[in-house]
Amino acid sequence: MLRQFTAAAGMLAVLTVLTGLVYPLAVTGAAQAAFGHRADGSIVERDGEAVGSELIGQPFDGEGYFHPRPSAIGYDGADSGGANLGPSDEGLLEDIEARAEEYRAENGLADDAEVPVDAVTASASGLDPHITVANARLQTARVAQARGVDTAEVARLVDGSTTGRALGVLGEEGVNVLELNLALDEEAPVP
Repeated sequence: MLRQFTAAAGMLAVLTVLTGLVYPLAVTGAAQAAFGHRADGSIVERDGEAVGSELIGQPFDGEGYFHPRPSAIGYDGADSGGANLGPSDEGLLEDIEARAEEYRAENGLADDAEVPVDAVTASASGLDPHITVANARLQTARVAQARGVDTAEVARLVDGSTTGRALGVLGEEGVNVLELNLALDEEAPVP
């Protein structure tokens, strides 16, 4: 029995070192070598100060900023998740209709104007940092007016913040809201 206990304790020690120390260090080292910026959280810095992450959405309020998609979790990175409401849930349908009305009013759209889906629905994580190009274009006039700049200038910044499809074929192009709003603050500060 002592021999079995010694063998079991030895295997426990070896596996603990392999899976608890060697493997995590190897994966972390490989991630740092291959994807250093992403492995560190894709932190966006301005003037040496962290202002957010390329990969995690955050709220922006005010007429002079592009607004992200709604979040079921209040953009809390420690609590990623969606509302898990189905398409026939009355509460969800009411929320979508209210968000669509608010979006139309906020952006000066007609009462029957189509609203991009991402403007009225939360992502599965509640932390999506991107909006669709269509959503950004509909917000462009409001942002330009609030900042007192030409709409074409804001549209140029939207184009500059547009990212391609994943792997060139998956999903659709998107606009990173954090990067777009930072570019706006640099080139056309809110008066």
